[in-house]
Parts: sequence; structure tokens; C-alpha cells
Amino acid sequence: MDPPSNKTPDSANASKLEDQIALSSFNQPLNPDKNERSDKQSAKYAEEVGLTEIFDMVLLGTCAKAKKVSCDISSETSSEVEKRPKNADLDLRTLLISCAQSVASGDKESASEKLMQIRQESSSTGDAYQRLASVFVDGLKARLSRGGATLSKGGSIGTAVQPYAALTPKRITDTADNLKAYHVHLSSCPFIKLSISFANKMIFHTARNATTLHIIDFGILYGFQWPILIQLLSAIPGGPPKLRITGIDLPQPGFRPAEHLEETGRLLARYCERFNVPFEYNPIVIQNWERIEIKDLKLESGEFVAVNCLFRSENLSDETLDVECPRDAVLSLIQKMNPDIFVQGVTNGSYNSPFFVTRFQEALLHYSALFDMFDATLPRDDQQRLHFEQELYRREVMNVIACEGAERVERPETYEQWQVRNVRAGFKILPLNQEVMKTLKGNVEAGYHRDFVLYEDGNWMVQGWKDRIICASSCWIPLHRSC
Repeated sequence: MDPPSNKTPDSANASKLEDQIALSSFNQPLNPDKNERSDKQSAKYAEEVGLTEIFDMVLLGTCAKAKKVSCDISSETSSEVEKRPKNADLDLRTLLISCAQSVASGDKESASEKLMQIRQESSSTGDAYQRLASVFVDGLKARLSRGGATLSKGGSIGTAVQPYAALTPKRITDTADNLKAYHVHLSSCPFIKLSISFANKMIFHTARNATTLHIIDFGILYGFQWPILIQLLSAIPGGPPKLRITGIDLPQPGFRPAEHLEETGRLLARYCERFNVPFEYNPIVIQNWERIEIKDLKLESGEFVAVNCLFRSENLSDETLDVECPRDAVLSLIQKMNPDIFVQGVTNGSYNSPFFVTRFQEALLHYSALFDMFDATLPRDDQQRLHFEQELYRREVMNVIACEGAERVERPETYEQWQVRNVRAGFKILPLNQEVMKTLKGNVEAGYHRDFVLYEDGNWMVQGWKDRIICASSCWIPLHRSC
């Protein structure tokens, strides 16, 4: 860890700055690269600038927008839901579970009849449970009709698709629809936004005295998380630390498996240039994260090391597939890095059972909460809501229901289970920063629907909808380090 310097900002001012940044939008245009000469390069640059503007909108939208969306929809959706019989959801849920049981037992005739009934009752533009059923029925149909072939997440029946293909992003400049959908999600639901804010604040508070901050991000994807932190670092009195980011992710199909990570690096470099933060980027493209070696991370003496993994731990294989569990192997790797802080965000789920019907029922409970959440916070004709439900959630559900073995990559565990794994790997949990928690709780109360919950449980920040825990975040250090 770097020695303390005299550039530490006052704690209250730093907190105030974080809040201002979280509620602001960037309007400054990026300066074009003077060295780009060809039309193709200029067009690509224009795409990246346009995408950066979307990044600003997605990551730095105002809390006021969230409040407006959350409050305006409640009465509208309530009146629409009343048009269906009160027991309609229960009947549809019973039918879905019964169909899953028929599929599991190999009773194709019974399963096909029930699938037809579910089709008649479900709708991608209906109420929450109708939308949920429209997604789950596709998974059941895929499992029933696969005929022994494997189904990869995002793939089709019988096709040989890489198991992790759907987790790998397309070219960054092709993701505008996904980014816009995420913007709607962030404005109506706090889960992702507050998980990112929690991680950024905890890293900032613990690393703000460092001269070099090295972030090792498992599952960096588009780099959604880091522009806010970059601006925070730029405002430190005396100047920002050097920022090193090691971005780890899966290879994308095709001739340039590292292209998406390279584009992420370029975009983050532009943010750092914009805010005068010294920057170094190290992309690591690898299918099996447990095979990463310490030397690949290019650790340097004296730097502050922050390991970050938000909602990607659950995509690692577990003991049911490998005797040497990749989840535990990655945790062991992180422990060997000797990080100054390890921030983990996990989906809290119990739908990882090897027994299909049990897994189906647990997934039904988890996703019913998510679809209900959208029904209370977004209009039913919102196209970005439809995109999120029918594209992103649908792919996850299809993988949970229709895939087995290595093809099934959606394998969430509860945060209590992750607690056991982390402790066994040689970590101890850090106390939650009460100033940070107070700020985040205030954000939920002021900016989101009243049925969202955020509370503390055993030094985990837990988020949920009504009585269902959806996700949790925590910070860890190796046992031999002092808090």
C-alpha cells in the first residue's frame, strides 16, 4: 500500500463531491484524435464519441429522473393489473410448475398441452406474470424439444455454441440498444447503480491517499463502472493518482477475440484524458479465469490494489462440474494478489440446483420479483423495458431452464454461501462504511419506489424488492492484513 500523502481531501467534502458527481451529467464533447486520417478511422471515432455520450447518460443520470419514473407508474399499473382475476397469477404459476414437472419426467404429450395453455395465458406486453410466463415458456419449450442436444446461453437447439458466448459482449459500438435499456433500468431500479456506487465509494475512500491505484476488474465488459470513479479521482486535492486498470473478460467469437476489451480500454482512456488522470490499461482475454497467473496482472511494488467483481462470480463453474472448483480457484488467485480491498457484488439466488424442478421453482420466484418490480416502475409499452425483459432476462432464463452441465452458466448462490467461500479462501469481511451506507439509503428513499429495500446484514449491503433479496455487496481483505 502506498504511504499516506498530504493530498487527502476532507472527508465531508469528498462525500459531497461523490454525491454531486452521482447526480450530474457530462456535457463536454470529447476532443477528436488528430492522428485519425482515414474515413474509416473517423467513422469509428464518431461511433465511439456517440457511445461515450450514451455512457454519460447511462452512468450519470439524475436521481430525479428515477423518482419521476418510479412514482408516475404505480397508479397506472395498479389499475391495469385489476383487470385480470385475482387468482390468475397463482393459476399461471401452478401451470408453469406442472409443465416443468412434465418436462422433467419426459411426458412430452402432457408438457406440450400445458405449453399450449401457458402460451394462451402469457403475453410479452401483459402484466408482470404474463410477461414472466412468456419468457419461462420459451425455456420449457427449448428443454422439451432439444432431444438430448445441448443449449448454450443465447444459442439455439442443437447448435455448437461456446457456453459463455452470450456473456461476451459484441463490439462496443454495436451495443447502443443494450446501453439504452440499462439506462431505463438504472433510472427505475437501484440494484446495479447502487452496487456500482458502493464499490466506487469503498475503493475511493480506501485508496484516495495512494499514488498509484491498480484496479483488477473481473468481468469488465463495457467498463460501465469506472467513469464516475475517474472523475472522483480527478478532483483529489494535489492531483489524482495514476490509474491502472486490468480488465479481465471472456474472448468474443471471431478473428479478434480481444476486440471488445481493447475498445473498452480506448473509451476509458478518453475519460482519463478528459479528466487528466494518468492511465494505463492491461486487457486479459481468457476463457477460464482460474488459469490466470499472478505475472499476467503486472503488479507493481507500492501500488494500491483493488480487486473488483460485480455479478460475474455466479458465471464461474462450481463443485458440481469440477473437482477443483473454479470459484474457489479464482478466490485463491485473488487472495494471492494480496489486495488492499476486494469488492464483491453477487446476485442472491438459489436457482443453482442440479435438480431441474427445484431449480425451476427457485428461478420462478427470483424472476417474478424482477418482473413485478418493472411493472410497478415502468409503463408496459416502454420499449426499453421490453428489450430488457425479452432480451437480457430471457437469455438468462433460457440458460437456467434449458441448459445442463458446462452449458449452464447462470449459477447464482446466496450471499451467505459466498461468505463461507470467501472465509474458506482466507479473507475477512470489512465493516461497512456508515457514511456510505447513509448516503445510499438516502438515495433509495428519495429516488426510488417505496418497495425497494436496502439494509445491512453481517457487513453485507443487501438490496431487494418487497420481501425478496435480489443482490448483495461486501468488501474483503486477506486475513493477514489489518482492517
